[in-house]
Amino acid sequence: MRVPTRATRRVSAAPGFDPLGFHERAVHTASHESVKEMRDLLVETLIDAGADPRVDDAGNTLAVREGDSDGPHLVLNTHIDTVPPHVPFETAEDGAVVRGRGACDAKGPLAALVDAFLNAPVERGRLTLAITPDEETTSAGADALAFGDDPLRADGYIVGEPTGLDVCAAAKGRFEGTLTVTGEAAHAAEPESGTNALRALAPLLEALDTFDRERGPGTDPQLGAPTLTATTVEGGEAINQLPAEVRVGIDRRSVPPETADGFERALNAHLRAAAMDDAGVEFALTERETPFLEAFATDPDEPLVETLTDASGGEVRAFGAATEASYFAADAPTVVFGPGVLADEEGAVAHAEREYVRREEITAAADAVRETLASLLG
Repeated sequence: MRVPTRATRRVSAAPGFDPLGFHERAVHTASHESVKEMRDLLVETLIDAGADPRVDDAGNTLAVREGDSDGPHLVLNTHIDTVPPHVPFETAEDGAVVRGRGACDAKGPLAALVDAFLNAPVERGRLTLAITPDEETTSAGADALAFGDDPLRADGYIVGEPTGLDVCAAAKGRFEGTLTVTGEAAHAAEPESGTNALRALAPLLEALDTFDRERGPGTDPQLGAPTLTATTVEGGEAINQLPAEVRVGIDRRSVPPETADGFERALNAHLRAAAMDDAGVEFALTERETPFLEAFATDPDEPLVETLTDASGGEVRAFGAATEASYFAADAPTVVFGPGVLADEEGAVAHAEREYVRREEITAAADAVRETLASLLG
């Protein structure tokens, strides 16, 4: 449902909004192939609560509340898409736990942020709810919000993801690309007549292990050291032929101040210095329509971090996955926060068949964000 742009109007508190009921409906709603039904639910819920949402050309759902005087502009952001397949809604532990796809990533955070948006006192400044449609794939929605023709500009961002109610003030970035090693095909019976691209790969794999020590960005106080990992390999045409080309997939988890372009240049220089003289070496980042999610780190002493930490009772730590918070952190102090966890002592939770969230964490997250907004905008 496309809602036309309308003038911003103040939104009164919506004590009738039920975040747990909304969360249940959201988890029932599949959003792994198309977010249309889920976005319709969100838009209709906001309208019923007295808000004035709109859907922009990138598919983002936006709503704004404004205070009566000057003050900071804060943004609440999360996403409505989920990874496949859809896992049906169910409850456990006498209804205390909700299971299903999106239960914690990120419909639990969504319910908490919608509740805070509707019910926090906004007496000064401005509060924006900005919900993206494609965080799990292209991040085109967040790209439009952060870098588009009419970008969001704010004084702070709270990005909803499953953090176990901890306040995550930093996150590693994620880059990926392909290392292509080229040689010259030849009969395996006469290997000296060609250049074995697979054999030429050996010193390059060793060079990956020395990259960060020699050319990397160093260790970040919050995020620790970056990682650089070869994850896939393919090449060769026949067992009795020297391979003329080998391709290796490379996964990079970055820390500040490393950028995607800077990493690509530095890795190419490092690998070429280690390569065999008769082998070609080229590393290229995977082509994307949107920027890579780069690492970010917000100062733990920022008022947004301190206020949300006091309200939630959680710890200040780094987030364990790349997130669209990366885009917003380039503009203003940004934290990642929400109910649920990426993994627990039994294994994976988010994106897994056993995805779940505790209902009490959803209400606790809503209370913490609402209290934070009351302190900064009240």
